[in-house]
Amino acid sequence: MYSRIKRGTTIPELRWPIDKSEFTEITKEWSSDLITQALKFVWLGYDLLQDEVLERVNCEQANKQIEKTLNSLLEKRIHRVMSGDEPFDVQHEVPECETSYSNQAQPPSYDIAFILRSNETIIFPLEAKVLHTEKQLSPYIKEIQSNFLTCRYAPLSSEGGMLGYLLKGDCAKVFSNIEKAISSPLIHHPSFQEREHKTSDHQRIVPPNESYPIKFRCHHLVLQLTKNSDLKQAQQIISDELENIDLTN
Repeated sequence: MYSRIKRGTTIPELRWPIDKSEFTEITKEWSSDLITQALKFVWLGYDLLQDEVLERVNCEQANKQIEKTLNSLLEKRIHRVMSGDEPFDVQHEVPECETSYSNQAQPPSYDIAFILRSNETIIFPLEAKVLHTEKQLSPYIKEIQSNFLTCRYAPLSSEGGMLGYLLKGDCAKVFSNIEKAISSPLIHHPSFQEREHKTSDHQRIVPPNESYPIKFRCHHLVLQLTKNSDLKQAQQIISDELENIDLTN
């Protein structure tokens, strides 16, 4: 469990003050429908990334800043499939000041995060890890157990996500190995039956004197970096899914 000393107040916290006795109501702002909508954009951005970048290079030849560059490339394409009318924004490397260790310490920062426009302190975060094979999962598992499940990550959200950039291996085996490592069943997300997308449910360890949500759902998205796909099929998926997204919520 992380620990911290009493810290000061950020500008966003002044603008959007939170009554921490009402965390149950706060977490409802990121409804399941809204999170599903955001994750659809992640998958659509991945389709563009596949077409425009991944299928034109051999990712196994990359040996420098793989995770950071993939996060940047993906976030740009998530932006492109969004209309701009959504109740949230997406951003690369978002700081989480709620769980800073101190006023001087560098706060945790999310690889990619969706931020509510109505209250910019409330974040749905995504953390990414490169999976060189289906068995090399230690950094991925550590993010879940040491950060998400201790409330250091996503303290004001009852859900968060992991992106596994799979360089080589089988997605089914990745999920099986994750399931064994976290001792929690992985369930296929009903809105993403055709995607490599599963969820696991957990009880978090909440730090003393905090009222963060105890129940937490982790989304697991395995993004293959060497998968061959058909351009027309990817374009049709993007077109069909954008038409089906309800932006009225």
